[in-house]
Amino acid sequence: MTDSRTKSDLRVDLITREYPPEVYGGAGVHLEYLARDLRDLAEVRVHCFGAPRDEPGVTAYPVPATLGEANAALQTMGVDLAIAAGAAGTNIVHSHTWYANFAGHTAKLLHGVPHVVTTHSLEPLRPWKAEQLGGGYALSSFCERTAIEAADAIIAVSGGMKKDVLTAYPSVDPDRIHVVYNGIDTAQYAPDRDTGVVERLGIDLNRPSVVFVGRITRQKGLPYLMRACHDLPPETQIVLLAGAPDTPEIAAEVEGLAMQLRSARDDKGVIWVQEMLPKHEVVQVLTHATVFVCPSIYEPMGIVNLEAMACETAVVATATGGIPEVVADGETGILVPIEQLADGTGTPVDPDRFVADLGAAIRTLVLDPDRAARMGLAGRQRAVEKFSWASIAQDTMAVYRSVL
Repeated sequence: MTDSRTKSDLRVDLITREYPPEVYGGAGVHLEYLARDLRDLAEVRVHCFGAPRDEPGVTAYPVPATLGEANAALQTMGVDLAIAAGAAGTNIVHSHTWYANFAGHTAKLLHGVPHVVTTHSLEPLRPWKAEQLGGGYALSSFCERTAIEAADAIIAVSGGMKKDVLTAYPSVDPDRIHVVYNGIDTAQYAPDRDTGVVERLGIDLNRPSVVFVGRITRQKGLPYLMRACHDLPPETQIVLLAGAPDTPEIAAEVEGLAMQLRSARDDKGVIWVQEMLPKHEVVQVLTHATVFVCPSIYEPMGIVNLEAMACETAVVATATGGIPEVVADGETGILVPIEQLADGTGTPVDPDRFVADLGAAIRTLVLDPDRAARMGLAGRQRAVEKFSWASIAQDTMAVYRSVL
């Protein structure tokens, strides 16, 4: 089906939990830049969760007062119903993550418009979220499954993600799934040679540093990294920009591992920043890192790898999900092999082997900073050439036109 509408008469409503300044993960980053570049191609309205936003065309929705004490997943569904009502008048709705999928599906039914879903992750492949959501995990799974199976088009953020969608939801027609990668703003994510931030954080520029950036979740694999760091040269600094734990249990586990790591290294060997740093500060930390590490056991794409690559930093990452489509093994970093259980958790079959391989890959680059620097240069070139947001917006518009 073709569509002759122009920017002036095509309205797209993006539906998301996260939107600046309330961003805590890759989906929020994705929405920030996708919305920006889509505005050159269509009228764009954004519906998000949380506090009111000042940005024109952006509407935020609080949890309904009557659900203030309800299960978190039920609160999400309450917000989604309000968003569906607010999408009246649109030509197409585009939802991101299970948090917004129910709103997109309801808006499709209510307003008779196409619904596009972008899959940043999948609930069946994150069963540990039952720890976080309790009975709400069944609700989150319902919201995602219902929306994906009924969507007019599905955008997978990597080829690996497309395979995961077909595995988790075998009734979906493969022809309805389009691969459109996440992107990177290489003007914002670019090397920052200043040193004020790293010095304030206590990072010694005369010592190698290994950096992790991410939330404390089972998905991100931080405990594996912390165990692997015991095998690094003693002069290596471990810099963890890690906060927002999913559960008290994983928070306690990471705290215990940090204490063990600190006891095995000198006073400045482990630097753990638990608050979320502004983007420009993270860029400076990444720029001065010897190696960035992504030890995730589930990662549909891993936009944080692109952020590090754009800052000219070598990457060590797990060869899982969409990561191998981002990190060129031996060129922009080192991919660590992993054999995973088939139970949907992503847990390594042999955790000790994975930890050992992860540590060996990091150690290789820490001990060869010239090679790490060459990989960093190649990483930025790859980010610039293959992952621009302007091209991603055009690809997304092509998906919209396919269902209008």
